[in-house]
Amino acid sequence: MPHKPSSVLKILLIFPFLITLLPACGPAPTPLPTETPTPTSTQTPPQPTVELPTQTPYVITATDEMIVTTPMPEGILFISLLEGTFSHLFAYSPQGVQLTRLTSNAWDDITPALSPDGDKLAFSSRRNGFWDLYLLDLGDGNLTRLTDSLEYDAAPSWSPDGEYIAYESYIKGNLDILIRSVTNPEQAPLQLTQDPAIDSSPAWSPLPGRQIAFISNRSGEPEVWIADLNQAGKFFNVSNNPNTVESHPAWSPDGTRLAWASADPTTGLTGIFFWDSGRPNSPASWLGSGDWPIWQSDTELISRLLTPNSTYITGNTISGEISLPPVLFSGHINGISYGITSAGLPGPFTGSAQVTPTAWFERDSDSQSQISPEQAVLVDLPEVTALYPQLIEQANNSFSALRSRVAALTGWDALGNLENAFVPLTTPLDPGMGGDWLHTGRAFTLNPVLVQANWMAVVREDFGQQVYWRIFLHTAAQDGSQGMPLTQLPWDFSARKTSSTAYENGGQLMISIPSGYWLDLTALAAQFGWERLPALTNWQTYYTGARFNELVFSEGLDWRSAMLQLYPPEILTTPTYVIPPTRTPTRTPLWFRSPTPTRTSTLHPTYTP
Repeated sequence: MPHKPSSVLKILLIFPFLITLLPACGPAPTPLPTETPTPTSTQTPPQPTVELPTQTPYVITATDEMIVTTPMPEGILFISLLEGTFSHLFAYSPQGVQLTRLTSNAWDDITPALSPDGDKLAFSSRRNGFWDLYLLDLGDGNLTRLTDSLEYDAAPSWSPDGEYIAYESYIKGNLDILIRSVTNPEQAPLQLTQDPAIDSSPAWSPLPGRQIAFISNRSGEPEVWIADLNQAGKFFNVSNNPNTVESHPAWSPDGTRLAWASADPTTGLTGIFFWDSGRPNSPASWLGSGDWPIWQSDTELISRLLTPNSTYITGNTISGEISLPPVLFSGHINGISYGITSAGLPGPFTGSAQVTPTAWFERDSDSQSQISPEQAVLVDLPEVTALYPQLIEQANNSFSALRSRVAALTGWDALGNLENAFVPLTTPLDPGMGGDWLHTGRAFTLNPVLVQANWMAVVREDFGQQVYWRIFLHTAAQDGSQGMPLTQLPWDFSARKTSSTAYENGGQLMISIPSGYWLDLTALAAQFGWERLPALTNWQTYYTGARFNELVFSEGLDWRSAMLQLYPPEILTTPTYVIPPTRTPTRTPLWFRSPTPTRTSTLHPTYTP
């Protein structure tokens, strides 16, 4: 039976900067699947109940009437979801198709794109050791390879007739847009862009099919551009907003509207905008929250919705109504597509759909129960350099598994040399960091020298008034076998030394995106239960307060509860200082002077010669 939203469901869909108020409901880590199928099937992700106070003007209220009058169109979502340490392809529909795994092997499959006829799924995969494009037949499960090169090829987009694919390719240290024939993959591709700037995320217009939208920073920062195929070398800027960072353009099915995600790094506002091609001189209109839009119909969109430590999918109409309340997913989404297909899934995907994930580390089932302070034991981290290389036992297993996977995926031991792990209360932290999670034995901070050495990059992500950071690690192998190219501008803390404006803002966006291949540590660490923390309110003038390099294994506990697993309650009591009583001083006689003068006798009368 199709699954439809309840008519009594009420949800507040909040901008990403208010979504930080969502209750902690992070799922358990989803590890690498085994090769032995079991009768269990993948379940539909839970729809969280959100109870938040109304805050204007950044709140959209989805009433019962809105949900009832805006039913979702029939169709299937194809999602690349991080499961354990690899991204796999899934099919899902809130109207009845449970989250069904389509791929399950020990490699990454990302950026799916459904063909116009709904029969094939184009995607990027590293199943051969390097990123290449493949075609998956949804009817029989047959796989066809489209590209065979050492370059990173991803983000495919179909032409309206299904004969060609536009995609991004990492050529000579730079992302560019290429066009390749699907029917004749051996034919050399056409390079659409050859600008020194980064060109990525192509979106082929369905009508008339002679325009391709993409993201480029050729104007100085990422904006939405359109390439006119009827005029060679003709490109024009659509978004025209130098104060925001755009990403992931998507055309409506009738080709009259173009949507994209837009983030303002100065205010933290992030959302979906759409532009009407019939009114090219009109500014884009705000639609709703999200950061990766796709169209369901000419008037409805679905988008990925990120919170600091969770990933959702939500839906809106162009009139502002909510067509899909936020649905929580268990991992980071790296690609999403939508369309009508005649394939009766699972069919040839039964084996992958029934795979049971295997735990990457042994989780303590009692870690979230009431544990006495004596039961939380600090253990040493073997071969880890830190002032106190220790974590509590509940966090140690996860850290060791994460460290092993990071080393395997990057080619170097990034977690072997830490700035801090456990910090005892007798060792004070920097000013303002007294209540930090490092005291709980559930947190660690990466060595900040890695940023200065260009082995680590951090991307600023604002959620309302709170600033978070996404950590990327530079991979040792730069041949495409590890990591992916960056498509976001990292934050430059060192700019504070050269610019007064950057000094006041705590830094600035880098002028250009660093080249090379990088691993998203933040997304990977979340699969092992490690969360990031917001920067302190004074981070712009206080470098340590940025907390860009800290990850926490909270397991749903607050800081005080975590501290009580290590210390007795008395240690958290703030002492009140009482001045001890003193004796009443005795008044000193006024005649007393020190030293006391000695009287000298004088003869009288005094003789005068």
